[in-house]
Amino acid sequence: MIENVPVIDIAELESPAALDAIDRACREWGFFQVTGHGIDPLLLASIFAVSREFFARPAAEKRRIHRDADNPWGFFDRELTKNRQDWKEIYDFGPSDGDKLKPRWPAGTLRLRFEPVIRAYYASCKALSLRLLSAIAVNLGVSPDELTWRFEGAHTSFLRLNYYPKHPLAPADDDRPFGVGEHTDSGALTLLLQDWQPGLEVCRDGEWHLVEPRADALVVNIGDMVQVWSNDRYRAAVHRVVTHPLRDRYSVPFFLNPTWDTTYEPLPTTLGAGEPARYRRIHWREFRTLRAAGDYADLGEEVQISHYRQ
Repeated sequence: MIENVPVIDIAELESPAALDAIDRACREWGFFQVTGHGIDPLLLASIFAVSREFFARPAAEKRRIHRDADNPWGFFDRELTKNRQDWKEIYDFGPSDGDKLKPRWPAGTLRLRFEPVIRAYYASCKALSLRLLSAIAVNLGVSPDELTWRFEGAHTSFLRLNYYPKHPLAPADDDRPFGVGEHTDSGALTLLLQDWQPGLEVCRDGEWHLVEPRADALVVNIGDMVQVWSNDRYRAAVHRVVTHPLRDRYSVPFFLNPTWDTTYEPLPTTLGAGEPARYRRIHWREFRTLRAAGDYADLGEEVQISHYRQ
């Protein structure tokens, strides 16, 4: 029997049924899909339209807004996952931070279509992600705003456009490159819009499961930060993207990340007799900086939350 990632209707997110379904999905999968999320279908169509238009531009044009280690916003096509290059192109957008971090926009008339859609979808994903994080907080025994305040002000959340070109090697070929190699996400939550082309897989109990695309759903996965807060009650699931020999794939993830000065550790409500804290306190700036450095170069073993176990 093929098991599928749970699909949860969150039109009434605060209801006991929805909260219970999210709790179970976080414990058993670390992944789920949500319907009834409230994001305008026209906006979903628009984000795919501008994404396809951008990635169809000549490589030289895209590289004019190339991101770098000093400013991570913009285009990139050589990202590494666990020291292996991904088979993808990306565009990252995040909040401005004075003169150093500023969005890089495509030139000409494309920007007139591109920028408003990017900003609108970013805002919609931020709001929805905070609602979901509030539900997770309640399930972990704290108030709805106990976790979300860390994501206001100068937070480090960002939106990404992914383009996975087709690759001639057959899916069964062990030497084929992955669109993204297996990994967990370092932040709190990831909210993903994927097109009709399958490719996202999540590992559960040592087996890979396809996350079937649904036109009415967004994919949610918990990140390392929620795993730490939950003291391993919830697990950040390992996932990857496989390439296809004949078809391209597009997706749009939003990564919910806190302010740079955030520290986090297991919540007191997750501790008890015989259940000590499994992690020492983690500083987000340190952890994220070390993880991000591995996107650009092979620095040896990539830092994971396992390095903070105690």
